[in-house]
Amino acid sequence: MNPVCQHLRTKKLYIEAVPDDAFSDPELEQAAPCHFWCNLTQTVVGPDQLPVHKNSCQPGRACFES
Repeated sequence: MNPVCQHLRTKKLYIEAVPDDAFSDPELEQAAPCHFWCNLTQTVVGPDQLPVHKNSCQPGRACFES
């Protein structure tokens, strides 16, 4: 699994689960039915005005922080 930005949040973080599983979705990797938001903006749009998602909030993005 690729690293994701430390500011990326998902509802899965608030249930009892292994932290690495919060951003994994092996059956629906592309569809990703889970809702994501940026902890900096508190919305589904990051500080760079692009949508947040586990596949896009990764190294190389201007606002990414590890």
